[in-house]
Amino acid sequence: MFETIQSVPLNHYILFCSLIFTIGVIGVLTRRNVIVIMMSIELMLNSVNLLLVVFSVFFGDASGQVFVFFVMALAAAEVAVGLAIIMMVYRNTRSIDIDILNRLRW
Repeated sequence: MFETIQSVPLNHYILFCSLIFTIGVIGVLTRRNVIVIMMSIELMLNSVNLLLVVFSVFFGDASGQVFVFFVMALAAAEVAVGLAIIMMVYRNTRSIDIDILNRLRW
């Protein structure tokens, strides 16, 4: 597996991860659906994880791969808390649109 990662130039991985991260940022900034926003955040986290693993393999240091496990644990906690918040918002407003959440401030 390491030979496959090292046979592809590092620039291709950086370009691919930046493209995935950009798609995630666009999804967060343009969408109004909370579920799509959370999926976009997960897309950004996964692009950073891939880049950490690639740098870890290219430089021969396992600390990047260890850090990926911490990011994955953070993402799992984010999903659990985020889905609980979405469920409570849906119970109160019968919608998961972000613009509706302004009513909760009053």
